[in-house]
Amino acid sequence: MEHVAIIINIILFLAFIFLLFRLQRKNVSFSKRVFSGLGLGVLLGIYLQWWFGAQSDVVTTTTDWYSIVGSGYVRLLMMIVIPLVMVSIIQAIINLAKSSELGKMSGWILSILVGTAMIAAVVGIACTLIFDLNADQIEAGQAEADRGAYLEERVGEVEDLSIPQQILSFIPRNPFEDMTGARSTSTIAVVIFSVFIGLAILAVRRKQPDHAAMVTKGVNAIYAVVMRIVTMVLRLTPFGIMALIANTVARTELAGILELGKFVLVSYIALFVMFLIHLLFIFLAGLNPWRYVQKVLPVLGFAFTSRSSAGTIPLNIQAQKSSLGVDEGSANMSASFGATIGQNGCAGIYPAMLAVMIAPTVGIDPLSPGFILQLILIVGIGSFGVAGVGGGATFAALIVLSSMNLPVYLAGLLISVEPLIDMGRTALNVNGAMTSGTLTSRFLGKLDRQTFQNPDAIEKDLTL
Repeated sequence: MEHVAIIINIILFLAFIFLLFRLQRKNVSFSKRVFSGLGLGVLLGIYLQWWFGAQSDVVTTTTDWYSIVGSGYVRLLMMIVIPLVMVSIIQAIINLAKSSELGKMSGWILSILVGTAMIAAVVGIACTLIFDLNADQIEAGQAEADRGAYLEERVGEVEDLSIPQQILSFIPRNPFEDMTGARSTSTIAVVIFSVFIGLAILAVRRKQPDHAAMVTKGVNAIYAVVMRIVTMVLRLTPFGIMALIANTVARTELAGILELGKFVLVSYIALFVMFLIHLLFIFLAGLNPWRYVQKVLPVLGFAFTSRSSAGTIPLNIQAQKSSLGVDEGSANMSASFGATIGQNGCAGIYPAMLAVMIAPTVGIDPLSPGFILQLILIVGIGSFGVAGVGGGATFAALIVLSSMNLPVYLAGLLISVEPLIDMGRTALNVNGAMTSGTLTSRFLGKLDRQTFQNPDAIEKDLTL
């Protein structure tokens, strides 16, 4: 009987895929297809959980089959991240009028990413205090105890990691190893390596223009091929989102959400407040916040379902350039740096909320100005090098809690709602990266406002 149910579930899934394919053939806009996939995935996930139960063998096997599309799509995105980052940054640098522009661009992007992470910490602290969240209010079961023990083991990885050592980890020792994504800071290492290549080409252009012209022609050719691959993969976004959200909804334990409902609610309030702050910055830069929201929603939809900032890099870059009118350099840099630096959700709000919740359990007053200032500063410093995949928030929490001399095992109390909250955190992380790219391009006078105002700009590149 179970096999029959699994086959029916797969047939239903294929029917939804066919429906999305029909929408694509009818030239329905990309954003509408993305949200159609999101809606169908939610319905499919609700059906699976309601009819079979989150822990049933039918759901486990069914979601394994769905993962071929969902996880397969994420893998395809991860496949093109490193080639895209490398060739995009190299091309952006060789197209700069002056090499000094690179320093200004990087400075603005990093300042906005880290600055907003510290603001996010303030938002997390305020929401936790206003709604009176406390770690003592959460009951620990076996799963939470196991998670706490695991965090205690992992804390050794970050306790002895000083700030100079964190900075040193960004510098590539073996760029080919970093191209495999072997380290949490591999993306930044590849960015640095690509910057060196770009600057070297600029230097060669001054002394041996013929050689530089040959290299530039090759880079432009490779860039064209890589962007074609990006376009091919991004066309699969509605299908990938449907599978990812169906699996998430089907596997999420409703009992855990109800038990920790207050923490989930406050977390999303904090995430929403920070999103509004991003929009405030867009408004203060003289841009239309509503137009910005219209352009970024498809990207945030994928970030929400995939829970991977790194996996969202290709879609992030494409949307910034094609939809928001951001120049290539700012788009490439902000998407790449934003996947591991200054993540507002994972490295800002989340560890700050945990620290304030845990502080009273060890006799520390979370309202103390000294505690709050120290926490904000550590969040800003610790926001460097957080891995842009699922689990990055845990790493950030370990850094902050261990630096504040707070017990890390209490963070394990939230294991049952981690995936649900991580979806919102990842979406905020990606929006922070897109905000930094948009603002940087605006401040440097390179933003194409005509593209920014065009509501259909992104459709042209994703429906070729």
